Amino acid sequence: MSTKAIIRLRMSSHDAHYGGNLVDGARMLGLFGDVATELCIRHDGDEGLFRAYDSVEFLAPVYAGDFIEAEGEILSEGNTSRKMRFEARKVIRPRTDVNDSAADLLSEPVVVCRATGTCVVPKDKQRIPR
Repeated sequence: MSTKAIIRLRMSSHDAHYGGNLVDGARMLGLFGDVATELCIRHDGDEGLFRAYDSVEFLAPVYAGDFIEAEGEILSEGNTSRKMRFEARKVIRPRTDVNDSAADLLSEPVVVCRATGTCVVPKDKQRIPR
């Protein structure tokens, strides 16, 4: 069984939290939360609740202007739990060294974060029969 969801968005100057327009790693976890919500809706007809992350790895920096693609997948399911894996990839980066509006589509996406975690959808909220 494999249920997947993907979102893509651009990190804005409001996402930049540190010097040099560096985006806080917690922003990736927020994206994973949105992906998890979609996965629970697709699978159960309910948003569910994020219970815990088992692991989180921050692998590369993210800056304002980067386009990030966040993907998640349900790996296994229990009665109410859904074990998921997540990956965030940088797919476009700005090129302000060229000019103010230049950007490059990366030939190979850069993995910036990986995580695994568990969501729970209470039995009485599950609307899609299994």
